[in-house]
Amino acid sequence: MEIILYLSVALIAIAFLVLVIYVAKTLNSLQETLSSVSTTLTGLEKQLDGVTKETTELLHKTNALADDIQEKSQNLNSVVSAVKNVGTTVNKFNGTLKTLTESFDIQVEENKEKISQIVQWGNVFLELKDKWMAKKQEKSANHVEEIKRVRSR
Repeated sequence: MEIILYLSVALIAIAFLVLVIYVAKTLNSLQETLSSVSTTLTGLEKQLDGVTKETTELLHKTNALADDIQEKSQNLNSVVSAVKNVGTTVNKFNGTLKTLTESFDIQVEENKEKISQIVQWGNVFLELKDKWMAKKQEKSANHVEEIKRVRSR
């Protein structure tokens, strides 16, 4: 009976030894995994610092660009205002021209007969001028012929 007791204790001791060996292997594996995770986290932390620096620089550049755009936008507002004033002036000028044209049309319509008479008198004057010029040329030609005739004698 005692031998069974010794064999049982020996079996328990062997089982405990096997358990300790597997627990030790598991703990070693866990230690390697944790070391790997620690290394990975260290690298990740360095990368995160780099990303943070780049993000900060990008944010500064974006703010500078936004300030530049705002300044240029304010400068452009004066140009837009000047162009708007030019457009207003052109519109007023067009309105004035339209009013003048309408006034001219009304006056032309009212004085249509007088204008017609002026045109007719102008045409008569031009015809008289043409006839006078023709007579003047005829006289000049006659005078030249007379001079030739006198010289030929």
